[in-house]
Amino acid sequence: MAVCWKGLNKMMFSLSLLRNLRLRNERFISTCLCRLSPHEEPPKFTPPSKPVIVDKTQTVASLRKFLSPEFIPPRQRTNPLKFSMERKDMICRRQVLNIPEFYAGSILAVTMADTHAAGKVQRFVGICIQRGGTGLGATFMLRNIIDNQGVEICYDLYSPRIQKIEVLKLEKRLDDSLLYLRDAMPDYSTVNPDMKPVPISPTGEVPLSEIKVRMRPKPWSKRWERPKFDIKGIRFDLSLTEEQMEHAQKWAEPWREYDMLKEYDTSKLEEQIFNEVQQITSK
Repeated sequence: MAVCWKGLNKMMFSLSLLRNLRLRNERFISTCLCRLSPHEEPPKFTPPSKPVIVDKTQTVASLRKFLSPEFIPPRQRTNPLKFSMERKDMICRRQVLNIPEFYAGSILAVTMADTHAAGKVQRFVGICIQRGGTGLGATFMLRNIIDNQGVEICYDLYSPRIQKIEVLKLEKRLDDSLLYLRDAMPDYSTVNPDMKPVPISPTGEVPLSEIKVRMRPKPWSKRWERPKFDIKGIRFDLSLTEEQMEHAQKWAEPWREYDMLKEYDTSKLEEQIFNEVQQITSK
């Protein structure tokens, strides 16, 4: 039996030697084939492309060509030097505070310094119902329902007390002013203070909300049914009768659409101001 085991060991040893020799021959042949001729040059080394690291925690800047409306001076006897100096101050303020793109109907969260609040900081979440003013006097108003009570806060857009402006939901409405939400049902003004931001497309169009609110019974703060307000976001058929709607048409002013001084083309002025803002901010 001992002789048999010795024979088997010798056979196994010889087989392993043959296998190693075969592997060495294969490697030698492969290296010989890969060798270049003396006239050929080795290929240039191309480094691999660097991996693109995307930080999803950072907010994406809007790639749309958007000019905030307070940059456009009003059409009246104004001093151009005054507005140019204001624009420089506004741009300096924007380099410290990120003022995002928003419209009437967008949901915002504003954090501002308040000496009377706990932690010296106050955060208010609400729907933007109005934007007004020009230059450094630009304002915006937020509204929310807290403890069954309507709360509105009007902020100075360039106030040094504002620490942060967040856009929780970017959208437009059918009207440029939503002051009629004061007379609407409270559900249309209620916003969750713990609302999480909705993702925003930096290149796509701003979503348009075609919601039409239902009003409370009269009296209202203003006669919103009259044509001079040109309200499109109210369901008047649920609050007024046909006789009341016909009576409201008596205050129509059809000559307004032919008033050439009411509105004027600001496209060239907007392009000029936009280029000026881009040049200063790119430095």
